[in-house]
Amino acid sequence: MGLYESNYIRLGWLAGDLRAIEGHHRSVVAGDCDLLLTLTERSPYTSTFNLTYLLPGQERDIEYPDMRVRVYHDARLAEAQAWASVHSSDVLRALRCRAERELDQRWGRNIMLNKWLEYCVERGHRFSSATRIGDGP
Repeated sequence: MGLYESNYIRLGWLAGDLRAIEGHHRSVVAGDCDLLLTLTERSPYTSTFNLTYLLPGQERDIEYPDMRVRVYHDARLAEAQAWASVHSSDVLRALRCRAERELDQRWGRNIMLNKWLEYCVERGHRFSSATRIGDGP
């Protein structure tokens, strides 16, 4: 649970009040890929977000690692529930292959989320009402 608590804190660094986030957001930082955050589901005690980089592609932009994150507001926990099933990165592919059991897969996803959130904050990414784009849920 300590890892999930750390994920919650780091996601808060990135997005502030997680209960207040609505719709689609895009963080643009010079020298880094755009970071997207989308609220996909909300209930009284949880919120589910999709967090991904927007990587420039030849024909279209690619959303990667396309991670689904469930936030448990009362418990102050954030869990990486799923990420892209196909990875072009050798490091991510190796991590996924080594994670054979469900607990190992959960651990790998949440370690990845934890480090990625820290990296995004260090790069200067932030979400706020000013980063909202389009009409979201």
